[in-house]
Amino acid sequence: MPQDIDLKSKKKFFRPLFKNRSKNILLKNNRKPFSFISILPNMTTLFAMCCGLTAIRFALLGMWKYSILCIMLSAILDAMDGRLARYLKISSRFGAELDSFSDFLSFGVAPSLIIYIKYLKPWGEIGWVISVFFTMCMALRLARFNVMSLDESQPIWKSSFFTGVPAPLGGFLAIYPIILSYTFHTSIISPSIAAFFLILTGSLMVSQIPTFSLKKLTFKPSVVLPFILSSFITVGLLFSYPWQTLSAVGVIYLLSIPFSMRKFKKLEQKDLSTS
Repeated sequence: MPQDIDLKSKKKFFRPLFKNRSKNILLKNNRKPFSFISILPNMTTLFAMCCGLTAIRFALLGMWKYSILCIMLSAILDAMDGRLARYLKISSRFGAELDSFSDFLSFGVAPSLIIYIKYLKPWGEIGWVISVFFTMCMALRLARFNVMSLDESQPIWKSSFFTGVPAPLGGFLAIYPIILSYTFHTSIISPSIAAFFLILTGSLMVSQIPTFSLKKLTFKPSVVLPFILSSFITVGLLFSYPWQTLSAVGVIYLLSIPFSMRKFKKLEQKDLSTS
């Protein structure tokens, strides 16, 4: 009798395990196959990450122009993946997290390493600390963005602004000294200037300064045609005079920050008065 009781208890003990296992097998077998369209946004994100890694490789080889090109290409792909997911209506939390990892590598790690190798290496430990400072600021900026994106209690008008400088533009401003060196065909750019841009950009990324978000940017009907024409002119100049055009884009963006602060304050006061 004791043996029979042991056998029955063992069967009762192992039965749930086998039941759960069989259910898991059935769930795995019933999964629907993924279409190419459904994985296209994530593939774009991974391509952007590969561009960030390749930028580091070119920096190690001293091929600075190709390194900058990879960072720019990564920024373009980063702008595409989210829009592809929203257009195809296949946005997912997995894609959002993957995008954050890609941004951290392409715009947080790669630019700081490029600037360290080209300018800050002679400074030794101080140069390395400055590079690490920028990367840590990027990590904090992305973590804050992920948390704020889950907050649905924010007013709709706040979606037209970022809190701090966004990741792709932060990476762009970090490598801005190299762009300036090619713009003016000079090697005057010193480690001090490169360090200043890293510290300034890192501080802007983790700051509470509101900056314009191009995702929610709207235009009056009278401004649409001039904007389209100016965009085509900018693309033409980018192919003809790439370094000069990129330098101008950097200056225009930095000059737009005071206007975004004023616009944000105006909308905030309007929101407070109506509530």
